[in-house]
Amino acid sequence: MLRVGSIVWGVENVPRAVQFWCSALNYKPREAPEGDWAVLVPTSGEGVQVAIDKADEPATGKRPRHHLDLYADDQEKEINRLLELGATRVGRDYPPHADFVVLADPDGNRFCVIQK
Repeated sequence: MLRVGSIVWGVENVPRAVQFWCSALNYKPREAPEGDWAVLVPTSGEGVQVAIDKADEPATGKRPRHHLDLYADDQEKEINRLLELGATRVGRDYPPHADFVVLADPDGNRFCVIQK
């Protein structure tokens, strides 16, 4: 049986990504980050780890192959918090009654904030 061990996130600036994702998800580095690699884990000790990897080229394309779906009890509050941390809104046409909003981290990696 398989399970998710890490979500690997390619970024242009590893220290900036570590700071952003640790603040956004309440994570911490598992050990001291290297210049081109870091593994982040939940401060609570439970959950999926996120690996931050130095990418060779910038994020591009309208539909990236990988993204995170982040579930929120208060979507608007979380979106505002993430925007203050450095995320940006991704312009797109949403279907009627969409429960998600697409944002991008400071490196342009997209993720969805979903109202649950």
